[in-house]
Amino acid sequence: MSSKTLDSIISSFGQSVSKKLASPAISGAPEDQLRAPLESLILDGIVELLGFSKHAVVMIGETSLAESFTRPDYAVTCGKALTGFIEIKAPGKGADPRRFQGHDKEQWSRLKSLPNLLYTDGMSFSLWRDGELHGTILRLEGDLEKDGKAMKAPGELLGLFSNFLTWTPQAPKSPRRLAEVSARLCRLLRDEVSEQLDRGTLALTGLADDWRKLLFPQADNAQFADG
Repeated sequence: MSSKTLDSIISSFGQSVSKKLASPAISGAPEDQLRAPLESLILDGIVELLGFSKHAVVMIGETSLAESFTRPDYAVTCGKALTGFIEIKAPGKGADPRRFQGHDKEQWSRLKSLPNLLYTDGMSFSLWRDGELHGTILRLEGDLEKDGKAMKAPGELLGLFSNFLTWTPQAPKSPRRLAEVSARLCRLLRDEVSEQLDRGTLALTGLADDWRKLLFPQADNAQFADG
């Protein structure tokens, strides 16, 4: 029988993050130092405490692109089905995207279209569904940067992760609701297409060229993405 507890895995997580943040050899973005510890926290700790089989949950990390506004840091699958996304912020930024400014605010304006999104800065955790806060924003006890080993978690943290990992799509129950859901996801897709065109992604630039030759010769990238 496993001896793991919520406090023990949070302590290990905090200790791992503290070491990374304190290392003089680290020159990357602070949020990048949370990636490996967060994966271990979820896959080697939370998943087991919630009773999932060892390989049931998979975290698929996105490549870090400074100019990318749309993609969250992780897509998460449970039982081989996509269940949600995780966005990591630098320690100290918090997990309330409604308070963000600049790049983070613009990113949130797009990511809030997602139906199951978890935000964390390593200290705080929050769950968002279609841009609305689900439950409350939870914060760990302690100091992540100075003494991560002593950190503790509120008991509700397991429930937050359980809600995140067990989410299932809800079919719209009215034409209006269907239109609202479709519009949000279409905006997200449009923005992703625009970003890929700006980067010169060959698959999309080639498609855009063919689209113009066959249908709308005068259409610019924005019109193509919208179409």
